[in-house]
Amino acid sequence: MTERLYYHDSFLYNFDAEIRSVVETPRPALILDRTAFYPTSGGQIHDTGWLVVADEKHHVTEVVDAEDGRVVHYLDAPLKNVQPGAKVRGEIDPARRRDHMQQHSAQHVLSAAFVRLFNMPTVSFHMADDYCSIDLDAPALSKDQIESTERLANEVVQENRGVDMRFVTRDEAEKLGLRKLPPTERDLLRLIDIRDFDLTACGGTHVSNTGQIGSILLRRSEKVRQGYRVEFVAGQRAVSTARRDFSTLTETAALFSAHIYDVPQQARKAADEIRSLRKQREQSQEELAAAQATTFLAETPETKGRKLIVRTFSDRDLNFLKLLAQKITRQSPAIGLLATESPQPALVFAQSPGLPHDMGALLKEALAKLGGRGGGSKDFAQGGAPQAAGLAEALAAAAQSLTS
Repeated sequence: MTERLYYHDSFLYNFDAEIRSVVETPRPALILDRTAFYPTSGGQIHDTGWLVVADEKHHVTEVVDAEDGRVVHYLDAPLKNVQPGAKVRGEIDPARRRDHMQQHSAQHVLSAAFVRLFNMPTVSFHMADDYCSIDLDAPALSKDQIESTERLANEVVQENRGVDMRFVTRDEAEKLGLRKLPPTERDLLRLIDIRDFDLTACGGTHVSNTGQIGSILLRRSEKVRQGYRVEFVAGQRAVSTARRDFSTLTETAALFSAHIYDVPQQARKAADEIRSLRKQREQSQEELAAAQATTFLAETPETKGRKLIVRTFSDRDLNFLKLLAQKITRQSPAIGLLATESPQPALVFAQSPGLPHDMGALLKEALAKLGGRGGGSKDFAQGGAPQAAGLAEALAAAAQSLTS
C-alpha cells in the first residue's frame, strides 16, 4: 500500500520517498512507499514530473493506481543500478497539477450548480488534456439552463469560498447530506467541502479556495445515452480557449470584412449563396449533359440497332459522367463509355435497358488494366483509376470488344 501524500496537500510538489520495488517489464516503473503523484482515477488524469534517484533524473510519463493499493510510476527509460530501499526525490510538474486542480474543482462547482438550479445530478466526469466533461442525468438541457449554471458557477468562483478537506467514516458521511456518496465500502471517506455550496466524497486534487479556479467556461453539450454531456474548461484552459475562439472569430470576420459579432449573420448569408450557386450549378450540369448527349447521339451513326458513344473528358467530375450516361441511354438505344482525367480519374459504362451487354463485367476488365476499383450492374457501372494515363486506351479497348 502506497501512502498518498496528495490526499492531505494538493499543493505538495516535492517529496522524499523510498523505493519499494523496481519494475523492468513491460515498461520501466517504480513503486514507492509514499508519493505525491496522483494516479489516473475518478475521472482525473495522472500527474507527470520527475523522480531523482542518486544522480539519475527520470521523467514520470504515467501514474497508475494498482488493484492492491500501490501506485505505479512509469518512467521514460530503464533505471541503472537501482535497488529497493534506495532513496528517491519526487518532483511534480506544477503547471499540470495546478491545471488539474482547477478542472476538478470546477467540476465540483458545476455539478453542484446543476443540482441546485435544475436537480440534474452528475453521473460521470472525464478530464482530458484539453477539455473536461460531465454527464448529467437529465431528460433535456436548454441553452438558458447552461448559461444559468455557468453564471452561478462563476459567482461561486468570484466569492472565493474556502475548499476544505477532511476524512469521515461512512456512517458519518451518510448523515452529512453529501451530493454524491461513492458506492465502494471504505473505512474512511475523503470529503471535499466547498463552503456552504457543495459537499462530496472525492480522492482528487483540489484548490484551497474557489478563487484559484479562475473562471469556468461551458463549451458545448450533446445528447448521450444516459442524459446530456456538457464540455467545459476552467482556469488557464478557459483563458487559452477564449483566446483561441477570439482569434478564430477575428480571422473569420476579416474574411467577411465584418465585426466578429456579425460573423453568424455573414456565415448564414454565405451559406445561402452557396446553396443557391450549387442549385444553379446542378441545373447547368443537367442542361449541359442533356445538350451534349443530344449532340453526341446526333453525330454518331447507329450500328447493330444502337449507338456507341466513347468520350474522354479532361475536367469533368464523376457526377457529370453519371448524368451524361443517363441522358445518353434514355434518349436512344445507346451505350456510353465515358471517362474523365480530372479532378479524379474515373470511368462510367452504361447501356440502355434491353441491350445485351454487361457493363459491370466490361468495366471490371478495363479497371484491371488501369489498377482501379469499381463495379456495378448489367446496365450501369462506375469506377476510379489511380491515374489518368491509359484511360483513353482502356475505353478504346472496351469499345473494340463491343464491336468485334
